[in-house]
Amino acid sequence: MLVSMKEMLEDAQLHHYALPAFDVSNYDMMKAVLETCEEERSPALLMALGVDLKGRDMNLLASMIRSASEYFNIPVCLHLDHATDFSLVKRAIEAGFSSVMFDGSVLDFDSNAARTAEITKYAHARGITVEAELGHVGNASVGSISETGTDNDPGESLTVPEEVVRFIESTDVDALAVAIGTAHGVYQKTPELRIDRLDEITAVCDRPLVLHGGSGTPDDQIQNAIRHGITKINIYSDVVGAMNSGLKEKLNTMENPATWPFIVFEDARNRMKDVARDKLRTFGSAGRI
Repeated sequence: MLVSMKEMLEDAQLHHYALPAFDVSNYDMMKAVLETCEEERSPALLMALGVDLKGRDMNLLASMIRSASEYFNIPVCLHLDHATDFSLVKRAIEAGFSSVMFDGSVLDFDSNAARTAEITKYAHARGITVEAELGHVGNASVGSISETGTDNDPGESLTVPEEVVRFIESTDVDALAVAIGTAHGVYQKTPELRIDRLDEITAVCDRPLVLHGGSGTPDDQIQNAIRHGITKINIYSDVVGAMNSGLKEKLNTMENPATWPFIVFEDARNRMKDVARDKLRTFGSAGRI
């Protein structure tokens, strides 16, 4: 059974650790993350992006993860990542997601707050956790598909602490993603997190705080952000990069194109598990079950 993200993040907030939230696009990514979380005795926070949820894929992916959660002895949450319209949120809730994120970060403050409040009211009535974003975490390099636009400087749209209180009061969201210097995708240069800005936010916000763009961010900066209040850190590029590099090397050495997929994906699975294990230990969520 899937559980609420709210419960997971409140425990992380109370005990000063963070949960790595892994976007999973297929069975092998899901299996690698769930197995590693169980081995490391950590809650499993799985996410899905809109690009993987078109048409019936929404129900197929949700059904797969919901069913898989019954076979692991750890709490599992399925979270909709970066939804930009109400219809996708409704579809995800109907499909069985236990948590959703509405990303109105490219909107002006009033529009973001109004749409987030509408979605929060709808989701809370159905027992679903809601995450929102204030400020805007842009993109570094995310392959060929961008959900939220492109930004050259992750520091251009940092979260404004003075707006946080108004936003929480207006929306009643359960978790807030903040912009403090990270970017989605593969970094072109090493980010420098604005811990001073994070301190200003934590001083006025009682909700669990989320850091997007965790892949590629140096561990020492991640751990410092956790010490200063971050409770959830989104990870995608590190895991999918591990999968694709493992597949590439395996396929380039294969002589028989009809090789079993279990064998083809073996190195990719192991590499994904190594990445997931490193995140669980670095963020402090290992051993929490």
